[in-house]
Parts: sequence; structure tokens; C-alpha cells
Amino acid sequence: MSTATYETIVTSVEQGVLTITMNRPDQLNACTTQMLQELTNAFRSAQKNDEVRAVVLTGAGRAFSAGQDLQDVKDGVDYGEHLQTTYNPLVKAVTSLEKPVVAAVNGVAAGAGASLAFACDFRIAHESASFLQAFVHIGLVPDSGATYFLPRLVGTAKALELAVLGNKVKADEAAQLGLVTEVVSKEDFEKRVLEFATHLAQLPTKAVGWMKKAMHGSFDRTLEESLDQEAFGQTIAGRTMDHQEGVQAFLEKRTPNFTGK
Repeated sequence: MSTATYETIVTSVEQGVLTITMNRPDQLNACTTQMLQELTNAFRSAQKNDEVRAVVLTGAGRAFSAGQDLQDVKDGVDYGEHLQTTYNPLVKAVTSLEKPVVAAVNGVAAGAGASLAFACDFRIAHESASFLQAFVHIGLVPDSGATYFLPRLVGTAKALELAVLGNKVKADEAAQLGLVTEVVSKEDFEKRVLEFATHLAQLPTKAVGWMKKAMHGSFDRTLEESLDQEAFGQTIAGRTMDHQEGVQAFLEKRTPNFTGK
């Protein structure tokens, strides 16, 4: 079922999973200001849509996203201001979404395209997928959250290596580094992505949302603060219908039927 009408992305909902497809295949889904605004809108709308319990972000054609479309950037632009009004709101919308987000990396993810994949909670990689911190090749620094997510995913030393050397990381190496959740063959890719995302959509959504919030904030908190945050989150989760269903299912020795409420 279509959820909205956009010009640079396509959205649909199936079995509680919202799939957002970057749809500029002839440009390898390079990001324009319009695309970034539409992506941000789609993620913000997902938060308000109770039908959506998981999100998949992917690209049309042979690329996930080649990053910024340089032809869309005007001469003399302040890149910092550009980030503040385009990429940064999108990254915040992805990470603050209280539902799990899967990057279905169907091909190359370069520059800010790789950063968007790193911002997602899970990354399912096509066997031909690759990741490239391309910023150094045009004299720029990693952005769109790359300096935040990469060190947390692979460690500071490896993150700096990937950023400074700008070498392409193929799918198998990405799996070894912990950049991706799993690598899937061409034949099984779409089926596996839907299967994985559908499983996420059947989990207790509010509890998963609190897990995201706690994990993302943990690096800025002390142990005592983390304990307090866990206790607060547990209070909220303990009042949900999904918690009641989970306990009842455990007692009845059956699979729980979570509704996200």
C-alpha cells in the first residue's frame, strides 16, 4: 500500500514494514536537497503511523546511494549550513525513530550514502554491496554521522583508517568488521530483507524503541545514569500491552502476539 506521493523516493507498507526506496537509479541514488527532505519527511511520518512497526531503507537499481549529488550543490555553498538543513535532520529522524530501521544495502554506499546506512539499526548487504568513505578523495571530512557511527561499529583505529585511506570495503569484509548484520546472495536478497524486517515488525515495538534510545545515549552517560535510564524505560515498557502479552504467552508456553501497543 502506498503511503505518500514523492518525486525522488518511493514508499510502500507491507506486513507492518515501511520500505523507503531512494529512486534516482540513473544517478546511483545520489542525494539531492529534495531527496533528503523527502526522506526526512518519510521517517518522521513513520513515527506517527501506527501501522508501521519497522522500516527498510534501500536504493533503486544497482546502488544504495553514491552520496551527495555534487551537481545539486551550488558554487560557494557553505557545506556546514547545507548539512544542518539536509543530512543532519535526516540522520536525527532515523536514529530517533522509535522503531527498528534496516538498511538494505543493494549496491555501493559511498560518502553520505554510507553514513545513512551506518545510521540505521541493522544493515543487510547484497553480496555485491560495498562501502566507501569517499570524502577524503574530494578534500572533505566524513559527515552525516559517520564520525559518530563508524568508531562505534568498528573501533576508532579502523574508523580512522577507513576515513583517511578511503578504501572500498566489500560486503564480506564489511561483515568481518561488524559493519553489516549479514551478507545475502543476489537470489535471496529481497526475500531475506523482507523476512528480517517482518520479524522486527512483530517484536514489541515500544520496547525496541526504548532500546534504541538507551543504546544511542549510553556513551554520554555514567553507569549510574544508565541504570536510571534503564529503570525509567522499564517503567514505560512494563505498562505496555505487549509486556502483558509476553508474560501471558510465557506462562501459557506459546509464541507471543505483539501488537506494538
